[in-house]
Amino acid sequence: MTVVEEERSIEEELLQHDDLNDDSGCRITACVVLSTLVSVCGSFSFGVAMAYTSAAEIEIMKDLGLSISQFSAFASFNTLGSAIGALFSGKMAILLGRRRTLWVSDIFCIIGWFSIAFAKDVMWLDLGRISSGIGLGLISYVVPVYIAEISPKHVRGTFNFSNQLLQSSGTAMVYFTGSFINWRTLALLGALPCIIQVIGLFFVPESPRWLAKVGTETELKNSLVRLRGRGANISREALEIQVVTKMVENDSGSSFSDLFQRKYRYTIVVGIGLMLVQQFSGSAAVISYASTIFRKSGFPVAVGSTVLGLYMVPKSMIGVILVDKWGRRPLLLTSAAGMSISSILIGIAFTLQKMQLLPEMTPTFTLLCILLYIGSFAIGLGGLPWIIMSEIFPINIKVTAGSIVTLVSFSSSSIVNYTFNFLFEWSTQGTFYIFGGIAGAALLFLWFIVPETKGLSLEEIQAKLIYHQSVEINQT
Repeated sequence: MTVVEEERSIEEELLQHDDLNDDSGCRITACVVLSTLVSVCGSFSFGVAMAYTSAAEIEIMKDLGLSISQFSAFASFNTLGSAIGALFSGKMAILLGRRRTLWVSDIFCIIGWFSIAFAKDVMWLDLGRISSGIGLGLISYVVPVYIAEISPKHVRGTFNFSNQLLQSSGTAMVYFTGSFINWRTLALLGALPCIIQVIGLFFVPESPRWLAKVGTETELKNSLVRLRGRGANISREALEIQVVTKMVENDSGSSFSDLFQRKYRYTIVVGIGLMLVQQFSGSAAVISYASTIFRKSGFPVAVGSTVLGLYMVPKSMIGVILVDKWGRRPLLLTSAAGMSISSILIGIAFTLQKMQLLPEMTPTFTLLCILLYIGSFAIGLGGLPWIIMSEIFPINIKVTAGSIVTLVSFSSSSIVNYTFNFLFEWSTQGTFYIFGGIAGAALLFLWFIVPETKGLSLEEIQAKLIYHQSVEINQT
């Protein structure tokens, strides 16, 4: 039987069960809400880690006698650890399950934050940063996958966007408290969400999609009953999960070489492309070096950081509200356009500053453009690449594909973070013209390549994408 014939066979089998009174895909239960809240606790810690070095730089260098190069290395070790965690994230999520992998990530994060909090020298500081980075690398992959696999399809984007909301909350907390809380205490606050998650994971179910893969049908149905409510008829959803999982499992394995099959190349291009667009449009640099940009423009750093702290959470709420109303593609296109325009405007502001034209306007104008940039990033390219990544990969390649996409994200983020200061030193305005050009070019990729996944179940998305590739293969 060909893949296309198997696809049609699956559709016929599901249609035979359309008479079931199935409302399971539309119910938002307390269990789904609790499971989402527990899973995004680690995302709060991720947000703390992103802004930690900005708030703690002066005190750490003074207390431990670090040089600029030593502190720069400490800051970069978070991304190094995250890349290591990303390499193993997919494999661990499939071998251990989503919940157990989150427990492992919590262990790495808690050990890392405590090592930083009680560090007496640079070695323990760096080891702690790497350890917490490994945990955050695991979290970055597992959290959006877990939320996507437990959420009702009509609100999957909204629930998954809470991941970005909690990251922003963690970053905002650091901006607010970093100026008056000791760096050691701030590290302990970074560990607190992970400790909460360790406890909370005892009270939430495992992903039904993972349970379908490991072949425990009873546990699969028990998980769905908990997630959809005891009064819901989960028969059709359970059948759909089992049938599609069986199809992709029988069709191929999950080795690295399987990713090069023609039917998967579209999803791989989408996943990797989104991560490259997300990072090389300058997001990591603007967020991590906002104080440097403020200082260069002449705007007071303390005021600018406070404004950003106030702005971080509300701007993330926009994406949460709109993602399942507008859809993924409109938000991505709006996001890229806004980032391109705001980057070019920042470049123009620095150009005028260099030409000594309207110098009194540059600081305020730069602040407004940075707020526009971060707001544009938040509604689309900030969280949607992770959401789409969690949706488009079939269960059989989710291990390797998810790990590679996550690794690409952290590797490209590391490149942008490392090169930003050199670019900024070379040309303040040129740096933002480059970011604006990349974000503008990304519009073509988003328009022609990225699919819309709003309102579809994971099985419908994956069957549609595989069918699309199968038709293409048969036609050639």
